[in-house]
Amino acid sequence: MASLVVEKNEKNEKLVNILSIAIPLAVAVLIGVRTKIDLGAWTKILPHVIGVLNTTTSITLIIGYIFIKNNNIKWHQKMMSLSFIQGSLFLVLYILYHISNPSTPFKGEGAIRAVYYFFLLSHIGLSISVVWFVLRSMYYALSNQIDLHKKIVKFTFPMWLYVSVTGVIVYLMISPYYK
Repeated sequence: MASLVVEKNEKNEKLVNILSIAIPLAVAVLIGVRTKIDLGAWTKILPHVIGVLNTTTSITLIIGYIFIKNNNIKWHQKMMSLSFIQGSLFLVLYILYHISNPSTPFKGEGAIRAVYYFFLLSHIGLSISVVWFVLRSMYYALSNQIDLHKKIVKFTFPMWLYVSVTGVIVYLMISPYYK
């Protein structure tokens, strides 16, 4: 895998900040559109693909963490790049699903309902803020600002892992209700 190097400059810093705001806003706007776009029946499988992507992202994040703890920078970079690609693909598929299908209501009752909404709301809340941390972490790594990268990933890694794992939990809890 060829190493991508990004220039350290103010323009790139601003781009990270703009994307960190634009991505969650775009997702919110696209999901909020009440009129659904008919993209075909194939979109019904997307929640299952998204569940797999959240699972594999959780795994590659953990493997990447293990690699860096063992000073294997090359494989750490590969796992984190793969995690980033999976997260990006997740985002595209998530938008495609939600612009073409109505939201699936959770039908569980009692305590499980509170558990579901705890995971769902914490997942959504952190998924909005983790965008900035992931983009910033990637930027610092790719621009060889390793000291800054190390400082920020102390926050990025647990948030990103939590968002990925809770994505799997939420999927498993709501999957019986998909049509």
